[in-house]
Formats: sequence, structure tokens, C-alpha cells
Amino acid sequence: MTASNLRAWSTLAVLMLAYTVSFVDRTILSLLIPPIQADLGISDTRMSLLAGFAFAIFYTVMGIPLGRIADRFNRRNLIAAGITLWCLMTAACGLARNFWQLFAARVGVGIGEATLSPAAYSMISDLFPREQLGRAIAIYSIGLPVGSGLALLIGAFVIGYVSELPPVVLPLVGALQPWQTTFLLVGLPGVLVAVLVMLMGEPPRRERLSAAAAATGTTAPGLLAFLRVNRRVLAHHFGGLALLVIIVYGATAWVPTFFIRVHGWSGADIGYAYGVIFMLFGTSGLFVGGLLADRWWHLGRTDAHLRVVLWSVGTMAPCFALMPFAPTAEVAVGLLAIATFTSSLHGGVAGAALQLITPNELRGQITAVYFFIANLIGLGLGPTAVALLTDYAFRDPQALGFSIAAIAATAGPLSVIAIATGLRHYRASAAALAQSVQT
Repeated sequence: MTASNLRAWSTLAVLMLAYTVSFVDRTILSLLIPPIQADLGISDTRMSLLAGFAFAIFYTVMGIPLGRIADRFNRRNLIAAGITLWCLMTAACGLARNFWQLFAARVGVGIGEATLSPAAYSMISDLFPREQLGRAIAIYSIGLPVGSGLALLIGAFVIGYVSELPPVVLPLVGALQPWQTTFLLVGLPGVLVAVLVMLMGEPPRRERLSAAAAATGTTAPGLLAFLRVNRRVLAHHFGGLALLVIIVYGATAWVPTFFIRVHGWSGADIGYAYGVIFMLFGTSGLFVGGLLADRWWHLGRTDAHLRVVLWSVGTMAPCFALMPFAPTAEVAVGLLAIATFTSSLHGGVAGAALQLITPNELRGQITAVYFFIANLIGLGLGPTAVALLTDYAFRDPQALGFSIAAIAATAGPLSVIAIATGLRHYRASAAALAQSVQT
């Protein structure tokens, strides 16, 4: 392995670790919903705001200016600062005494995490050739299932551990409930990852616009111009992915509570089971998705990455829609495992698809716009849409699974249509960029 390859893979490993920590800190709340509700008296709808909207609103809004910073300044330093912020704010969730304090802490987690993916996608695109980009971003995206799985496993362990301890009392804070101690124990160690990030190098930027292309503006060197020129492909891409993420985040946020309410499992039981599912099936789904995209791209299909996304949503939605109707908990777990695998197929390749139609000068910003739209709609609305159906349509907490099924059955087909009808626009944008970058 050459020095440049070693640097690329070691940097990717650190970025994947950072993404893993981000999902641990982001996802841990989903396992703590029942004790938080019992302690603070929060309804499903308000709880969904903590799980989705409080995090998503600033995660998405701050992503665009932070993406611009990533395109112009040192990406490594930006990531390190973001990690420090979101880990401290995760710990701050454990100090909350009411809904609004917890809401403010979740906002802080979102702002910190907004620094990571725009800068990381840009760095990875500079470190790896195009024929390896699908795998590289898929490996980075392994942080999603591993982080989510670890959040559930660590959360289940910590919940069981701290429940056997006497109450933790902090100066000026007072006694902490087990769920509060869990936030502190999960959030603070992640700051060490910021130290690892500072040991990375900043890679040189590749595939910048040629002077002739920039002068004519044919490939839109400015973000707004780029969005205008590529409005058709981006509308299909962002719209389809937003609908996909509504299903993923809506289900992920409420699956633990579904098994607790409907199947009578404990928080530790579903934490261990769902954690293992995320680790095994989510990780393997990302690998398979990246390998498929790179293989199809190598065979000349310039829309290969979006075709993998189509397979992902087309196979995921039916599994989530059928899961609540499973006759036993074991069958429901089996459908959840399949849904986790198929939903993970898109994880790396959807972002890689954007990098392949975007010049280097705009990759951080376009990634931020992607996360802004997909997550503001998907993460912001997914958990809340499920909760609203449960609270106001079915009016029965035990109907939570039917709410998940309704979202999957509605958003899934719409996502397939949006992505499939945008394939030809994507091929045109990819060809336009290939003619305009420096070689």
C-alpha cells in the first residue's frame, strides 16, 4: 500500500469513527423515550419533536453555511470543533430538567453534527478515485448503522448498569435519573475523537472547474447557479431521498417503543436486539450497496448509484409496512432485520451520486443542501408524522405500529417514482461535469 493510499484509508477510518459517534449521540434518545416521558410527563408528539425536529432544524439550517466554510477553509479543523460541540451538548441532555431544556440541548447536538458530513464527503471525494467512491462513502456511512447499533447496545447496558446503582448526585445539579446519567456517560467520551481528527492531514482538492468552464459559467461555479442549471436532477434526487428518509427516521425513532408497547419487551431487550440488527444488517447493507454501485458504474452505467437507491426504497418500504402486522415478535424482528439491510443499501451511494455531478468548489455546499432538504423533511417530519397519526388519527398508543406502516406504504411508492423519473436528468448532469473539470 502506497503512502497516499494509507493516508486515504486511515483518514476514512477516523471519519467513519466520527460518524459513528455522531449517531450514538443522535440515536441514544430513542431508547430512553419511556423513562423520559415518565419523568418529565412528555406526550408522544412532543417527544417526537425532541427525536426529530429539535435536532433536525439546526442540523439542516446550519449545514449550508458550514458547507460553505468546508469548501473554502480547513475541513479537518471544522470537523474537530463540531465533534467537541455535539458531544458536550449530548452530555448536557443529561442535565435537562424539563422539555425545553432538553429541546435546547438537542438543538446543540444538531448544530455540532452539521459540521461533519459536508466536510467529510468533500474530503473523501479528494482522497479516492471515482471508481472507488461508492465504496469509500459507503464505508464512511457505516457510522450510521454501527453508531445507531452501539447507541442501542450501550444504552441498554448503561440503563441496566445505572439502574442498579444508588442515585448519582452532582454539585449544583442534584440527583440524576438513570436516563440522565446515560446521556452523560455516552456524550463525554466522544470528545476524544476530536483529538484523533486533529491528527489527520487536510487533503489537496481535486476536480476543480477548468478555467474555461468557470469563465463561461456553463457548469455553474456558484451554488445558486448550480442549483438552477441542475434543478431537474436535484428536484428528483432530493425529493426521492426526503421521502425515503421519512420512512427510515420515522420507523427508527419509534421501533424500540413499538416493541415495548405492543410486544411487552423491556428497553434493554429491544436495545440489544435492535443494536445487533443495526450492526450486522445495516453494515452489510451499506457494503453491498457500495459494491453494487461501483460495479455498475465500472460497467458504464453513470446512473448506477441512483439505481441502487431505487432498489433500496423499493424493498425497504414493504418490510416496514408489514412489520406491525407480524403475528409474533420474532416475525416482526425478522422483518425489521430485512428492512434494516435494504434501507442501508442507499446510505453511501446516495451521497456519492451527488459528488459525481458536482465540481469540487461546491461539494461541501451541495452536500449540506442535500442534508438540509432530506433531513429537514425526513428527520424533521418522520418521527412527528408517526406520532401525529398515533395521537390524533388512531388515538391509541398501541396503534403505533399501524402509524409506521401507514407512513411506509405512502412515502415508499412516491420515493420510487421521484427517483426513477430523474435518472435521465442525472445522466445528463454527470456528462456535463465530466467535460468541464480539470484533468
